[in-house]
Amino acid sequence: MLPVASESASVPASEALKLGVVDVVVPTLDSLLNWLDGREYEVLSAKNVLHTAGARRIEVEMSWRLKILDVISDPNIAYILLLIGIYGIFFELYNPGVILPGVVGVISLILAFYAMHTLPVNYAGLLLIFFAIILFVAEIKIPSHGLLTVGGIVSFVLGSIMLFKSPVPFLQLSWKVILFAVVVTALFFLIAVGFGIRAQRRKPVTGREGMVGESGNAVENFSGGKGQVSIHGEIWRAESTDTIRKGDPVEVIAVNHLQIKVQKKK
Repeated sequence: MLPVASESASVPASEALKLGVVDVVVPTLDSLLNWLDGREYEVLSAKNVLHTAGARRIEVEMSWRLKILDVISDPNIAYILLLIGIYGIFFELYNPGVILPGVVGVISLILAFYAMHTLPVNYAGLLLIFFAIILFVAEIKIPSHGLLTVGGIVSFVLGSIMLFKSPVPFLQLSWKVILFAVVVTALFFLIAVGFGIRAQRRKPVTGREGMVGESGNAVENFSGGKGQVSIHGEIWRAESTDTIRKGDPVEVIAVNHLQIKVQKKK
């Protein structure tokens, strides 16, 4: 029957040596090679002796691919890449045509997911983070007096804490990173995305849609509900159900191709 580890602990090297967890503590690789020299080991019932004193060392460097993976596999880096990806894509969606945020966002998300396949990801935590983003966006569109924002912050913090399921400290997120991310994310969606949504809702100032609501004057008496008006110095053919005489102030209420519909301005 194979032994099963029921408990784990993080202890200094000196204490691990006393507990018998490790055989030796050495300061350098050369010291380790000297300590190993002459020791026996058994492979397939055959005993062999190590001859490591003065052995030639060959250092094998990591490839560029492994170096990149080593950097982004840090939970904090993967987490930041995930957030940058979310920021970039949302910013692009609410401000179409900017391009750069969308490109950076997609690249960051791909790198984040690539890194996460090497990490113990808890998908419940990931879902909580995405749910928090939805709540932040909803707060912008649906005034809730801050309730959705509070819910988003709580969901974001819980999701960040749960994102990586590991008792090992170096596979856990730093609290400083989590708090910084919560503040930045809340500000991003309340300010940056808010500007984008307000820009989309802003009344058009050019084209046909921009004409609606503009004021002008009739340049002739309307006959049969039709006549000409001057809007910003331009003469337009217009129609109206009101009785309009030359010089009357009018307001544009609709645009139909090259003809506008007006009403007498009150």
